[in-house]
Amino acid sequence: MHDKTKINKMEQNLILMRRCFQLARKGEGFTKSNPLVGSVIVYKNSIIGEGYHRQYGENHAEVNAINSVKDKSLLKHSTLYVSLEPCAHHGKTPPCVELIISNKIPRVVLAIRDPNPKVSGKGIELMKKAGIEVTEGILEEEARELNKYFFVNQLYSRPFIILKWAQSKDGFIDILREPSENKQPTIISNKLTHIIVHKFRTRVQGILVGTNTAILDNPQLTSRMWYGDNPTRIVIDRKNRLPRSLALFDGKVPTIIFTENIPKDIISGNSLKFIEIDFSDVIVSQIVNHLYKEKIYSVLIEGGSKLLSSFIQNNMWDEAYIEVGDLELKSGVKSPEIQGEEIETKKYLNSSQVHLKSKITRNIL
Repeated sequence: MHDKTKINKMEQNLILMRRCFQLARKGEGFTKSNPLVGSVIVYKNSIIGEGYHRQYGENHAEVNAINSVKDKSLLKHSTLYVSLEPCAHHGKTPPCVELIISNKIPRVVLAIRDPNPKVSGKGIELMKKAGIEVTEGILEEEARELNKYFFVNQLYSRPFIILKWAQSKDGFIDILREPSENKQPTIISNKLTHIIVHKFRTRVQGILVGTNTAILDNPQLTSRMWYGDNPTRIVIDRKNRLPRSLALFDGKVPTIIFTENIPKDIISGNSLKFIEIDFSDVIVSQIVNHLYKEKIYSVLIEGGSKLLSSFIQNNMWDEAYIEVGDLELKSGVKSPEIQGEEIETKKYLNSSQVHLKSKITRNIL
């Protein structure tokens, strides 16, 4: 009988933690750079409250879950489930731990500790000191995956880096083009995958391209085909070759340009910022460090083969999404060479998307 009760409790923990994850994902694209967090409150096997972190700077999941409970007197007999250790420090909002303790919630079940070494375990410690029964480690791996951006930020002090490109089935990303020729880029993606890319852009804080991509394609680098925030546009322009007529200079979206000399005719403002880097040194690490200082904690790299390859060769990437179309180009710009752990392949109309993870990142995530 005792064993059966134990199994039922374990099953309940798993079911309710999955519900926390489900709720957490509702905040996708809106909480950055904060983690995605969901919370459920249970009284006598019934859910009496739910909440998730909806928007950066607003209430955390636990606060929203507690606020949703109509009869607050039930809280002192309830269990709070949450997908990440409740915070114990003052940030944009007061510590969630204080609210849990003040409401006399007797039990808390969490998936994983906060990865930040400065705060990890402190929330748990405070709750235990207050006499709260704390259970941790429920679906820990899934919880880490849910907030992989946040974990890489905290553990490596750098942005989470995603590579993305589309290539022909014979391994080319474009035909050979020169700016003077005015040739249009080869369309490999289809309408569906184009929309998916825009959805993806709402989930990251920055999007990076190189000089040639900016000049040849004149991209807007926005998420106009999906509801959500535009990422900060990031461009490498060593010799300040970019014409001011490009969409990147339209002032509609914050834009960062990496150069070796800041041009005197341009004044950096709210929407445009120039950052000098040393092009005689490895530029990848410099860019990554600067972006982290700029509080850009996730970056999608959509540049050309040269830029993508530089991140691959420096082992500075976490995930890659490679779309393979059904056309053959026979010649042109070769696609980057990459090795990683294949997670899945999805079929979208006439193309496939391969999802890879870096083995280095995979080891800690």
